[in-house]
Amino acid sequence: MTTNSATTVAAGDAPGKPARPPIAVGDDGVSRCAWVGHDAEYVRYHDEEWGREQKDNRALFEKLCLEGFQAGLSWITILRRRPAFREVFFDFDVERVAAMTERDVERLLQDARIIRHRGKIEATIGNARATQELDGSLTELMWRFAPDAAARSRPRTYAEMPAVTPESAAMSVELRKRGFRFVGPTTMYALMQSTGMVDDHFVGCWRTEPQMKSA
Repeated sequence: MTTNSATTVAAGDAPGKPARPPIAVGDDGVSRCAWVGHDAEYVRYHDEEWGREQKDNRALFEKLCLEGFQAGLSWITILRRRPAFREVFFDFDVERVAAMTERDVERLLQDARIIRHRGKIEATIGNARATQELDGSLTELMWRFAPDAAARSRPRTYAEMPAVTPESAAMSVELRKRGFRFVGPTTMYALMQSTGMVDDHFVGCWRTEPQMKSA
């Protein structure tokens, strides 16, 4: 089970065990989604990125790639390595990543600062090339699958938060058809959460307060 923010804890609590509280008060006295914990980088990510609408092509490509690297790992593992990922993949510039070669792959397999997984490194390069082949932008393609926000209820418990939705499954199918890899439906739902295509901050989190949502 992966642990990309709240997505993978959404499978629910084990029968007979007390339900995990969805909200926790941080060391700064702020109420947040409890999956954040106390890691400073995770707190920053929750407060500044997770659930905010992202429609910049480069940033979306970065999230697509990092979600792929995260598969099977914890998201905080990726966050801590993000500066190195940005360095080795040219700040996720699609053109430059698409031009990378087997020599680059071999070089990155020796770089302990990132996740040294051949399949994921090759998929990142391949996904850049697939992005180049799109008729429109990556933003246009991905946001086509964003669900109607008015039709969704904000989760109150982990059990109310899905790990896969019809929209994330449809996005996965479309991306795979276009040659993208490491884009399974669970990974795509995590991407939807992180880029604001869905807003899964729990009821009671400070990010749900109307006056703070755009802060």
